[in-house]
Formats: sequence, C-alpha cells, structure tokens
Amino acid sequence: MEDFLQTLEIFFNFGLPLLILMVAYFVGSTIEKRHFKNICEREDDLHGFPVVSFDTMPEDWNVSSCNMVTGSIVISLDYFKRVIAGLRGLIGGRIKTYEPLLERARREALLRMTESAREQGYDAVFNVRLETSRLANARRDGKGTAGVEMLAFGTAVKFASRFG
Repeated sequence: MEDFLQTLEIFFNFGLPLLILMVAYFVGSTIEKRHFKNICEREDDLHGFPVVSFDTMPEDWNVSSCNMVTGSIVISLDYFKRVIAGLRGLIGGRIKTYEPLLERARREALLRMTESAREQGYDAVFNVRLETSRLANARRDGKGTAGVEMLAFGTAVKFASRFG
C-alpha cells in the first residue's frame, strides 16, 4: 500500500504536470496548423487582388476614389515558445520558435486589410505598410498575457477604368 501511495505521489508531482504540458503543446500545435490552413485558403480566394508596397500609385491606374484600409491581429505568445526563446536568449542567435507566430500575424493582418478593401468595393491597395508592436505583460508580477500585434495598412483605390 505504501508503494502505491509513493507511486501516486510521484505521478501527481511529475506525471500529471508533464501530461498537462504535453496535451497543451499538441492542442496549441493543432490550433496553429488550422490557422495556417485557413490563411492559405483565404489567400487563394484573394489571388489576383493587387496589394503592393509602392509608395506612389502606378501612373496607369485611373482612380475614382481612395481610402485608408487597415487590418490587425493580436497573437499571444504561448508558454512553450517563451521557454525556448528564454533558453535561446542565454546564448543568443535566431529564435526560430517565434518565426511561425510572426508569419501568422503578418499574413493574417494583410489578409484582414485586403478583405476590408474588397468588402468596401475597392480594386487594389498600394503603399502597404506593416507595424509590429509587442504587448507587454499585463500585470507587474510578469504573469499576465504577452503577445504581438501586427497592423497592416495601405491606401485602397477604386479604378474609374481598369487601365489607361
């Protein structure tokens, strides 16, 4: 009976937290993969909609109206990425664990901006810019949620006639 209680104590002290971490890791990975799949589908849907970073409009665009459009997203940093980044911070170098997070944020912000332009009846977006900001921990004890905000903005234009 004493052996059973020791085994149970070991499980609750080490096994259960490890099990919870593993489940959280796989759930997070699944959510991230679904988000990437959704992004790819929406990008395919918007294929052919001009979105360019030129700061001046091409001369052959005959425009009847324009407006600023934006798209933003806030993505939180998960526990695993923070731990790995913290370890990487000790020795320096590229933090590969954050790259998918930033890629998702960038692509999602651009999609939201482009979808907004299309929903408003615009034909293209130029002078596209991206801004990134880190959202600091919400509480002083450092246990609040941290994340990254990505903002995409540009000038949406409606063509009077397609070209010329």
